[in-house]
Amino acid sequence: MSDCPHNAGPVSAQGGASLPLPAGVPADAEAWRALLSGPAEAAAQALYQAALAGDAEAQLLYGQHLLDGAGVVCDPAAALGWFHAAAQAGLPAAINMVGRCLDQGWGTPPDPAAAAAWFEAAAARGLDWGLYNLATALALGRGLAQDRPRALALFRRAAAMGHAKSMNMVGSFHEDGWSVPPSRLLAAYHYARAAEGGDFRGAFNHARLLIEEDQSEAALPWLNRAHAAGTARFAGQMAAWLAARPEPALRQAAARWQAETPAESHPRAA
Repeated sequence: MSDCPHNAGPVSAQGGASLPLPAGVPADAEAWRALLSGPAEAAAQALYQAALAGDAEAQLLYGQHLLDGAGVVCDPAAALGWFHAAAQAGLPAAINMVGRCLDQGWGTPPDPAAAAAWFEAAAARGLDWGLYNLATALALGRGLAQDRPRALALFRRAAAMGHAKSMNMVGSFHEDGWSVPPSRLLAAYHYARAAEGGDFRGAFNHARLLIEEDQSEAALPWLNRAHAAGTARFAGQMAAWLAARPEPALRQAAARWQAETPAESHPRAA
């Protein structure tokens, strides 16, 4: 069984108003919101009861608890089973999470081709994360033939829905000249939108372009956001990049973050 992923997927509660009411399950949406924002163990138990009663939203959310090990023993295989159950009810987020499990090998051997089919289904239902994951697969040629023009179109659709990670990817396409002429101006615009939307990679890319325009002071708050929101591995990579910069303030930030980051997350020297 694979290790439990941290913050594994984009699953969120929808208020809980439609959930059934077996013993131990809250009676209204307000009580559900309070429960889901409280201790993970109590939330997981109530979600389990509602999931057993057949509520698809509860099945989706309980699957996420199992995937993250939040209030229950981490069990990716069981999580995948609940995602499948919720997907059968047509929930786009559950369809997307089945794809994520297949893509990442959470509770099942990795199967990028099968994952791409689930992402396609989630995207067809208009889910921003489905659009993003399908676009990523198309951009990389992971599980299906590489198609960067279609990937960019899907990233743009998701970005128009407010999906910050897709905004960052649109910026990358413009910076690298994938399927469009290279344009740092357009890349900077999309990175700024991604940063403002809360994507840590977008925050770093926005800061990086500011640094390259000799605006290190303006970049520092965005670097702080990227460090606070990013994974440990990303934080180590960012600190290594900043440590090689000539600006004293950036090197100081890198030294502080390198001291805070576990050594195993630092990029290995060539």
